[in-house]
Amino acid sequence: MAFAATKRPTKSKYEKMSVRSRVLAWFDRVRESLAAERIRQVSKELERKIGLTRSGQIAVVAFVLLWMTAFIVAGTALYIVAYGCLFLVMASYALARRKMSLEATREGLFPRAHEGDRLDVEMQLTAKKRVSTFILEERVPERLGATVKVPIPSLAGGKTVSHRYSLRCARRGVYEVGPLVAVTSDPLGLTQRETIVAEKFELLVHPRIEFVSDRPLTRQYEDPPIRPPVSKPWPSGLEFYGMREYVPGDDLRRIVWRASARVGTLMVREAEQGITDHVTIVLDTDRTFHSRDGFEFSESFEMGVRAAASLAVRHLREGYEVRCESNAGAVTRPARGPQAQMQVLDAFTRIEQSREPLTKVIMRLITDPKRDAHNIFITPRLGDIEAAQLRILLNRGVSVMVVALLWDEENAETLNTAAALGCQVAGIHPGQDLATALYHDIGAGNR
Repeated sequence: MAFAATKRPTKSKYEKMSVRSRVLAWFDRVRESLAAERIRQVSKELERKIGLTRSGQIAVVAFVLLWMTAFIVAGTALYIVAYGCLFLVMASYALARRKMSLEATREGLFPRAHEGDRLDVEMQLTAKKRVSTFILEERVPERLGATVKVPIPSLAGGKTVSHRYSLRCARRGVYEVGPLVAVTSDPLGLTQRETIVAEKFELLVHPRIEFVSDRPLTRQYEDPPIRPPVSKPWPSGLEFYGMREYVPGDDLRRIVWRASARVGTLMVREAEQGITDHVTIVLDTDRTFHSRDGFEFSESFEMGVRAAASLAVRHLREGYEVRCESNAGAVTRPARGPQAQMQVLDAFTRIEQSREPLTKVIMRLITDPKRDAHNIFITPRLGDIEAAQLRILLNRGVSVMVVALLWDEENAETLNTAAALGCQVAGIHPGQDLATALYHDIGAGNR
């Protein structure tokens, strides 16, 4: 009996490449793009510093080549042509105008914006005395849009012209808009002069905030007969747990005066399960385990920043004391109340990836004598060392929640590791709604 030969599916050229070849190919593409971008930046900076346009730079190069050729072959005609090129450049410098008497203002450009916002900016330019043809140029970062160039034919003294443009805040970060300059050129177009009419403007684009849910617990222990060794009440309270004696550090507003007079000692009200008002949010900034969607962009890291900022804002609005940490150190000082939201969002706007491992920040929490905080770890990966350190925290009775950034199939193991330790667990996929992901948390921390 003859069997028909089965044809194996052919693999693509990319699938046949080894991991090392893929990495090297990726670095080659990045290097080429960076080299081209660097050349463009150097060319623009050169034009601005020396005041020569590309035509002027070509004229200078032509002078050097012609002069060297004339020196080698002893050609008088070439000397004349070479010095003619140099004379044109010098004449252009002399004919180009110097400073112009202009004033400018911007409206609609705010110091802070949220990711996804659109800013409609209006520039108003006023001339102190008559000026002729020039170009009004607003230098805008590429992530916000393209550089704005407005040709102005002429402007009489005391007159004002306006121009509108839009900025799209697609990604969080710190950007410099401007400076706003007036660019003039000579009749030959070999040189240019710039007059700064408005200085640079720093724009902070905050990460997108979503309404998320989280119930902070001081301890993982449940109701009596096992009682948390250290317990502090939630400011607004959940369900009444009982009363205990006052200890230094307790909120005086929780004292039950009638019970204290009856017993003869100060008694404070306590909520069930030792609800705390201290929250520590830890964002894993180790670039080794985050996605690489570009040389300066990581989707998983941006997703983690949005989750951390959303949780921080939620707890600040509810009156908690929020402390934000990264692998390299503290992101912000401990803050409390809605008025601290701007400080926290500014810090998350400036945060970047690093080479420091997650183990460093967990070790700082282990050595911290305070145990009355609800700890939230936002990370794409939990290794054996990190899991062992979290076990130490859990054995001390500290509340731990792990938010796994599931950008790859390998990161799904983080959920199983955290659930096996007894942590509250939630997973976030790219593009997933944060409110849904953090509400339906799974594992041992189900509520």
